[in-house]
Amino acid sequence: MARDNGPDWSERGASADGKPRVIVIGGGVGGLSTGVYGQMSGLQTRIFETHVLPGGCCTAWSRQGYIFDYCIEWLIGTGAGNDANRVWRELGALDGKTVRDFDMFNKVVDEDGRSVTFYNDPDRLQAHLLEISPADAEPIRAFCADLRRFVKIELYPFLTPDPLKSVGEKLRTLLKVLPAFRLFWRSAATPMHRFADRFGDPLLRRAFRNIFYQDPETFPVLPYLYNMACAHNGNAGFPEGGSLGLSRSIEERYLALGGILNYRCRVDKILVEDGRAVGVQLKGGARHYADIVVSAADGYTTLYGMLEGKYTSPAIETLYGEMLDKPGLLFPAVVSAFVGLTGDFDPDDSHSTTYLLSEEEGRQLPGALQNSIVVQLRSRYSDGFAPPGRAVIHCTYFSDFHYWRQLRSEDRKRYWAEKRQVAQFVRGFLERRYPGMNERIELVDVASPATTKRYTGNSNGSILAWKAFSDAEDLANELVNKGRMQLPGLKGFYMAGQWVGLGGLIRAASTGRFAMQYICKELGREFRAFESQAGERWHPGKLGPFPQLDKALDKQAADRPARAARGGDAPALHATIV
Repeated sequence: MARDNGPDWSERGASADGKPRVIVIGGGVGGLSTGVYGQMSGLQTRIFETHVLPGGCCTAWSRQGYIFDYCIEWLIGTGAGNDANRVWRELGALDGKTVRDFDMFNKVVDEDGRSVTFYNDPDRLQAHLLEISPADAEPIRAFCADLRRFVKIELYPFLTPDPLKSVGEKLRTLLKVLPAFRLFWRSAATPMHRFADRFGDPLLRRAFRNIFYQDPETFPVLPYLYNMACAHNGNAGFPEGGSLGLSRSIEERYLALGGILNYRCRVDKILVEDGRAVGVQLKGGARHYADIVVSAADGYTTLYGMLEGKYTSPAIETLYGEMLDKPGLLFPAVVSAFVGLTGDFDPDDSHSTTYLLSEEEGRQLPGALQNSIVVQLRSRYSDGFAPPGRAVIHCTYFSDFHYWRQLRSEDRKRYWAEKRQVAQFVRGFLERRYPGMNERIELVDVASPATTKRYTGNSNGSILAWKAFSDAEDLANELVNKGRMQLPGLKGFYMAGQWVGLGGLIRAASTGRFAMQYICKELGREFRAFESQAGERWHPGKLGPFPQLDKALDKQAADRPARAARGGDAPALHATIV
């Protein structure tokens, strides 16, 4: 196994052992998954990752002994006995880990302190909602009745892309779908906004839009029912170690299978000869050659940067030309503020709460797209996120990427001032709701959408790429099904990751499985997948090391006033405000 090293791929020709070579661009979950399935299928794979950690957005970072977990809020596939869980077991993502399940999905609190808790149990949820608003019995009973039906449905289409499914697989899927076809059709055709407007109670009208913490705006009712049902069935929990823990486990599985993982390696160009991808050129000019190239990097950067816009189609041009900056089609960027504080913090039964803000409060959040803020008690998600006797809170809100990008490029001093404004708002907000909190806060760590862009390369700082259930979804699906994850006029090249998988870590992981099935078919090899047998108990020490980051942050904290004065910015993903 090799990390940051490996054999020489700078020359054309077959590998010494005769195995086909596959280069994977990007060490996020999609790229790691592609590598793992390639190794299991008898190929020799090599992943080039720009950063120093695996996972892309599925990451965390360390500061003064705290672990700030950035990505996972719930993970589909944490329960045994389903295809989503099978994917995670094949990738080794859950090896040796416990999973924490919650009996509620989210809590929503309005400006007057009224609250609604979205319990995953449909009976408990119905009783709670009826207590809040008996006059809304009809939509309450309708939603909970549908949730009961979803609880009994297990449909996880994450093993095989539709074009490669056998007749038997398609028949089995059809038999699962047919009994609930009308339920799927109706819940997919009903926008959550339209359903929520059926409630007379103003809190319920707003709260239902925020079951997923903040309002995705274009989602129908179906994904809410699906995810709450998964959570009720113990299949949408939080894995020990969190986001970086998941990525580290897949990295460990990949290396154990003999994969080669090179960090600090940015791919600038995909090498093409006679209409076939033959390798990559790194920043600095080094070239590496392979039989197949897979990009699990940002879609726009892949198509118009690494491939110089030479291999597109009308659908791709529409997707990345017209739709990329069109409102409502890309999952919003977020501002994150992590709070480290002394003492325990467990004020109520909610691990996650969306607070609906007044117009005045909303205006105080720089670049905010909605008048709400999400407060998650991350110390309750997994052990090891805070030093003994301390706690971590994660506050987030949807924010305008272009607002932050313009500030960072044109007015660095104001950019830093706006980050300080986020920290000050969070401090004041928590103090108003939990008097005495401000005295216990040790640090606030703020990451903006511009930071996310620099760290991951994701267009517009989006953490989930295209919105599912949007006009972009059909076009993106063409890359998976009609295009078989390839591009017109280019052989030996495939795409994986969020930009073809559309949202959610299980979908990102499944794109790696899909891509490798297509590759094996092209190469005439058997696709193989088997579960990891690693039995070592997970421990928080496996999250580290955090190469260079803590050292850079310590320097930044000491140097911050001077950096702010000259318009500097923090390295990597950090913007610490002590």
